[in-house]
Amino acid sequence: MIRPTFAHVDLEALKSNFRAMTEYLATGARPEPPAIIAVVKANAYGHGAPRVALALEAAGARMVACADIEEGVLLREAGVRVPILIFGALSVSDLDGLFTHDLTPTISTPSAGRALQATAAARDRRLGCHLKIDTGMNRLGFRWDNLGRTLPELLASPNLRIAAVYTHFATADDPDSPLFAEQRLRFERVHDELAGLRIAGRLRHAANSAALLRDERVWYDFVRPGLLLYGVVPPPLATTMPLRPVMTIRSRVTAVKGLRIGEGLGYGVRFTADRPTTMAIVPAGYADGLDTRLANRGCVLLRGRRAPIVGSVCMDMIAIDVTDTDAEPGDEVVILGDQGNDRIDVREMAAIIGTIPYEVLCRVGARIERLYN
Repeated sequence: MIRPTFAHVDLEALKSNFRAMTEYLATGARPEPPAIIAVVKANAYGHGAPRVALALEAAGARMVACADIEEGVLLREAGVRVPILIFGALSVSDLDGLFTHDLTPTISTPSAGRALQATAAARDRRLGCHLKIDTGMNRLGFRWDNLGRTLPELLASPNLRIAAVYTHFATADDPDSPLFAEQRLRFERVHDELAGLRIAGRLRHAANSAALLRDERVWYDFVRPGLLLYGVVPPPLATTMPLRPVMTIRSRVTAVKGLRIGEGLGYGVRFTADRPTTMAIVPAGYADGLDTRLANRGCVLLRGRRAPIVGSVCMDMIAIDVTDTDAEPGDEVVILGDQGNDRIDVREMAAIIGTIPYEVLCRVGARIERLYN
């Protein structure tokens, strides 16, 4: 049984986006184009991490990345074979999963390094790791200007091998912020300092989707796209890459009814008819990930036309104004995606409710079944 509201995840579009990105990276001035670390954290931005990671592996991804050990274990159990990088902090996770499922951790604090060294030594293993440098995000990572004090203990750990060094930009999607350029320069200085600490020549990565679009100088050895893989360009940036949205969310009309002038609708009566109005009920609500701020602001597509969302967004349903459309029960409704000659995309929906595209995708509810092509 499939609920009327479901998400179609187009894996061919995902692979096409990966290929388009690979071709784009090959146009750069670097002698060897950077490889792609495909970011599939947060259930692949709501698209379904196991199927997405396997498709990206088939498309040529050299590595995938997720937020924590638990996400990495799920990917291995799904059959992912390429290296899996764990971005997040390790202090509250069971480190055994790194070894039993061949995961690559990030070391972002001295205490994480000590814990990894102890666990690796107890297993008589040598563990490959990535080292995270904090160049201005001020979340996780070894401070860029204090490495002489914080790194020697880690570098003396006999059971740990630093395979790569990376940082993360705080304002890559803000062209007006000077911090992006400052972080790049700090990371370059770190590269020089690491040579003095005898860890020169390690692979480097820094660029998320926005940074990838903004500055070829931060491509380094790997790039780490997330949103771009799913066919969404981080606002306010643009690209010439021929990207295709990967997710479409569809539903169907379950009922059609009329409102008389002056009658209200839904919880809080946030809509009152000022003319004879025909409403259609769609079985999708905030339990499915639709933001309540879409009420009286957002639209869906029905019969190739925009139908406003009116009244409140309820847990399990919304009402749409179909007064000018001959809507009937069973009609297809597109919440995200194309219908006819129109499209409602993730950037538009995010702008309407005052948030970012990442949140719109990640909030797509668990009860919405993902159907893959």
